[in-house]
Amino acid sequence: MNQTPYRTLILWTIWASTALVVYLTLYRDTEVWSFMERDASHITWLISGLFLLGIIGSFALTMLITKEAVRSSQLEYSAREGGLNAIIIHSGKRAADRFFKSIKFTVEAKGDVDVETLLHVELAAFERISHSIEVVGTVLITLGLIGTVMGLTMTLTGLSSSLEALGQDQDMMLSGLQHAMSGMGTAFYATLLGAVLGGVLLRIFAQITQHGVEGLHDNLMRICLVYCSADYVRTVERDVRLLNEEVRALDVNIQRLHESFDRSRQTLHDFRSEIRSLSDNSPEGGKPLEALIKEHRAYCELLREEMRLLLHLKRPWWVRLLEVFRIR
Repeated sequence: MNQTPYRTLILWTIWASTALVVYLTLYRDTEVWSFMERDASHITWLISGLFLLGIIGSFALTMLITKEAVRSSQLEYSAREGGLNAIIIHSGKRAADRFFKSIKFTVEAKGDVDVETLLHVELAAFERISHSIEVVGTVLITLGLIGTVMGLTMTLTGLSSSLEALGQDQDMMLSGLQHAMSGMGTAFYATLLGAVLGGVLLRIFAQITQHGVEGLHDNLMRICLVYCSADYVRTVERDVRLLNEEVRALDVNIQRLHESFDRSRQTLHDFRSEIRSLSDNSPEGGKPLEALIKEHRAYCELLREEMRLLLHLKRPWWVRLLEVFRIR
């Protein structure tokens, strides 16, 4: 099995596994989670939430790039067999399918194909998502610095309270020192989480997805340049080939039209023969069909008159008497 389409997913999995192993090895004794539960500023929760959002976006983009790479490999096999015309577009869900569909539509419309621009348009969404993940990493670094400033501010506030209560209130001095130590913890952990989660992990994830988009771009471009360029580059040979294909398609349509006319002619002939046989002959004594229809119509009129008389006789006697007087 060709592993090239799965390169981005493999790199993403390796880096995620490495980061998890490093965290369990180096940072499991730092009590990060226990401090986050006591963090009064909640800056560490904000950093962790944005990091989780970036991880989800990075994994979703990795899966999309992997599916596009697999589809690109299938299209490459088809193009290797018969060029652009051998590529069959099943649906427009994949960017690779939309890309080759746009090329085919432009070629059929006798336009100039700008492969680089079309490819950039189709892959622009992937590039924007990858860039957004990198921006989230930068935001995490900034939040870490903001958490550092907040922690130092809390430390200075706590030390000021301790100094004011020195020699006067023992409990107030201890509370101020505890507040100062909490501020130092906020500064330390916010810097650690922002730098590690944003500056290292998300940046690497963004680079992996960006390289995946670039690899997909290069693969699709190579398919167009190597296998499909003869089909969309405007040359005399391409115009002659397209003209021959249109002539062959026209011959096929004319042949189908002739077959349809022949079947219609035969059907009309059979229908005319059937009508003539019905008009000339009849199962009863050889009478014409028109005469049988007239006799049947007269018989129906006679039945209708008998039914009318029966209904008249079945009416009550007083109704018939009223009708007699009404007529007079």
